[in-house]
Amino acid sequence: MDRALGSFVWNAAKERTNIRKHNVDFTTAAKVFSDANRKIFIDSKHTKKEQRFFCIGKVEGKILTVRFTYRGKKIRIFGAGNWRKGRQYYEKKDD
Repeated sequence: MDRALGSFVWNAAKERTNIRKHNVDFTTAAKVFSDANRKIFIDSKHTKKEQRFFCIGKVEGKILTVRFTYRGKKIRIFGAGNWRKGRQYYEKKDD
């Protein structure tokens, strides 16, 4: 079953798994897109039928990495967590 929040959608079972593994729900994960300093990267390892991305941003004082894709006018979230590599990319100064 899919859940929706504004322009975001996700699979409810996938969200429950993500909460157990990473302690992040997808409603919180969607907030990274509101961070003015967020960074978005192409997920080149998981590009099969559709292009996937990472959005890295700060939410409630924590830096989250959110895996997602665009489906029409919606952002479909696949996963989210506090990954060290995401923090490194977020804090890296743009050249």
